[in-house]
Amino acid sequence: MRTAFLQGNEACAYGALAAGCRFFAGYPITPSTTIAETMARELPKVGGVFIQMEDEIASLAAVLGASVGGLKAMTATSGPGFSLMQEHIGYAVMAEIPCVIVDVQRLGPSTGQPTSPSQGDVMQARWGTHGDHPIIALSPTSVRECFDLTVTAFNLSEKYRTPVILLMDAVVGHMREKVTLPAPEELEIIDRARPNVPPEWYFPYEETASDVPPMANFGDGFRYHITGLMHDRAGFPTQRLDEINAWLTRIFRKIDAHVEDIAITEAINVEHARTLVIAYGCTARAAKEAIYMCRRHRVGLLILKTLWPFPKDQVLLAAHEAQRVVVPEMNMGQIALEVERLVGRSKVRRVRRADGEMITPQEIRAAIEYKE
Repeated sequence: MRTAFLQGNEACAYGALAAGCRFFAGYPITPSTTIAETMARELPKVGGVFIQMEDEIASLAAVLGASVGGLKAMTATSGPGFSLMQEHIGYAVMAEIPCVIVDVQRLGPSTGQPTSPSQGDVMQARWGTHGDHPIIALSPTSVRECFDLTVTAFNLSEKYRTPVILLMDAVVGHMREKVTLPAPEELEIIDRARPNVPPEWYFPYEETASDVPPMANFGDGFRYHITGLMHDRAGFPTQRLDEINAWLTRIFRKIDAHVEDIAITEAINVEHARTLVIAYGCTARAAKEAIYMCRRHRVGLLILKTLWPFPKDQVLLAAHEAQRVVVPEMNMGQIALEVERLVGRSKVRRVRRADGEMITPQEIRAAIEYKE
């Protein structure tokens, strides 16, 4: 263990190194740049490779190539760069390439306000790229969670052979806190499953009991084809419906059947709560203070650390006795849409800001105490 006074972005970089990340490619963009700077300094010390690419599109392309070559790989960006990466995120889903993409959200749309925080990329993380596919997105609320959830992001990416998005925000990314980081032996590190058959028997997209086929490194003698087209079990393009539907069903099933393993939430005083606050990222910090201010009103708080797949069972359980559900977020109501879908629109009260300013505990308190 070691104790340090770290920025969230720095903790994210250290989490990546602890998880085994040995390749980083990125393009500097505020407010994520400190992640790249830390990786540029620290990766060579552990034998890793850092590359500053010409743009965000190339950055994620390089990350995918490194992952196919056998390295755990990551990139980090912010809103406009995240938009540029969307096509390659879809490619990673289609080709089932593990990688971690960090988006330190800032005010948008377009280039917006580089130095102002936001939580405006929640739906972009879920639906930004085209086509039908599941995705995993995590959201830390503190500097320590930046470290922990980065490790988790790599583990989930390797375990389910899929891209994982770490959806941070500028407040959490730039704040500094005293944190004690765990020793390497305290961490659970998951590596992707490797083939245990001879190269001539290997199929990279074979149906398996876990729905996650083993992945061979390019260059290790296991020949296969990688494409963004619908493909057969060897990776070659196909138009056969029995192969397309089988693949599509499998990539949904490998996530949907394991939501309990993926969904991380923190429940505070939710039992018998008449009002439930649901928050994530930096807004969860203001929500914690708000429920403390309103404790005589039987208020509970559910903090979402996993945003996608949406932890619907945890939300329904926490909200089943609540007469009102308050959802504060620094956008115009992106997670509120999911909450409304589950608990009913009439029960949900949104607290929203999309002007680059934090939501205060007082604003959340006003929503909790609001009389219809």
